[in-house]
Amino acid sequence: MFKQFVKISALISMLWLAQLLGIAHAQAAVAISAVRVWPAQDYTRITLESNHAIRYTQFTIKNPERLVIDLEQVDINEILNSLANKIDNGDPYIKSARVGRFKPGVVRLVLDLKTEVKSQLFNLKPVAEYGHRLVLDIFPMHPVDPLIALLQSSGVTVHATEGDSGSLPGITSNVQATTNLPVEPDIVAVTPPPSAIPEKKPSHGSPAHGGRILVIAIDAGHGGEDPGARGRRGTQEKNITLAIARKLKAQIDDTPGMRALLIRDGDYFIPLVGRVAKARQARADLFISIHADAFVKPHARGSSVFALSESGATSTTARWLAKKENEADLIGGVNIAAKDPYLARTLLDLSQTATISDSMKLAKHVLGQIGKINTLHKNHVEQAGFAVLKSPDIPSILIETAFISNPAEESRLNDNGYQAEMALAILGGIKRYFSKNPALSKQIIAQSE
Repeated sequence: MFKQFVKISALISMLWLAQLLGIAHAQAAVAISAVRVWPAQDYTRITLESNHAIRYTQFTIKNPERLVIDLEQVDINEILNSLANKIDNGDPYIKSARVGRFKPGVVRLVLDLKTEVKSQLFNLKPVAEYGHRLVLDIFPMHPVDPLIALLQSSGVTVHATEGDSGSLPGITSNVQATTNLPVEPDIVAVTPPPSAIPEKKPSHGSPAHGGRILVIAIDAGHGGEDPGARGRRGTQEKNITLAIARKLKAQIDDTPGMRALLIRDGDYFIPLVGRVAKARQARADLFISIHADAFVKPHARGSSVFALSESGATSTTARWLAKKENEADLIGGVNIAAKDPYLARTLLDLSQTATISDSMKLAKHVLGQIGKINTLHKNHVEQAGFAVLKSPDIPSILIETAFISNPAEESRLNDNGYQAEMALAILGGIKRYFSKNPALSKQIIAQSE
């Protein structure tokens, strides 16, 4: 009788253990809570957000080009199935997407590609409003160099040089740049052939220096997975910064002797170091990063201008703001474990006194012009360790155009007229800076027609 009792007890224990294992297995299943696709010329990003980290394997198939990703212990739900409908016809790299059960415990995602690509796939831990994220970045095999794009937009044709091999046509490799975006690893200097340079002097009042066009890099803060600050009415900082950046670009391009490069020209994420690298590749004369501030109290208001600091922040507010802006990479999502040297490299912290000094001069001129159209939060330029301002050779400033957390200023930030006024004020500061600080001599990269 006792032996029978022991056998029954053992059986019950086994059933109980099996039930526990079944529950644990059920709990381990990964549920997809959001699918987001961010197509852009720079690269396309697909994000799968879930309640647990996703284990995966990936491989490519040729003829035709396909990227296959197997997801382990992932449930197929309506959200995951919606991925196919999120692929835009205008996506530069992805033709279509398919999701299906490959075998028990494995869901297969197949991306039909328009061309040969490079890719990264990596997990991100929960941060801010996001849970676990599996991020797929698809890069062009041969990315467009920002300097070449700028030349072409300026009407300059880049010709191949006799004897060139293994390099881009008409390009002389110069100082090495660093980036974690899919851009060429060299800062390049392009000299257009004589036939591409018209015999035309800059118009009166043009800021051109030494017979060349001045290049202004405009960085619209945040983007893609990183929305930036939010206003009480739901305004997202990334949309405001891009709107102002586009208006500033149009105004700069209309200015004789100037051309503007948009670091981000769409709703997608660019890591901070990648923004700096893109500006350096284009041999920019200035770097202008545009933002819209936020604070816990809605009454905070006014515009601010910041430069990099070599020795700590000039105020507690500046230190807090720099910390918040530097966290953009955590929210936007950077693959810190990338094995590709072009993607894993980080900028050397080569803060040069001369560059920071010029940044301060530029910041003061811009702050003075912005003060004519909006209240200033601080009537002097502040400094802190902003990662996006750490170019060793380009004067760089960060502009907080207004407090998006202030309802009145949020309304102004959404107004096209105010956006144009803000852009014009920034341009006015840039012109004043160049009138007193002639740009350093560089190789000719473009000439207006």
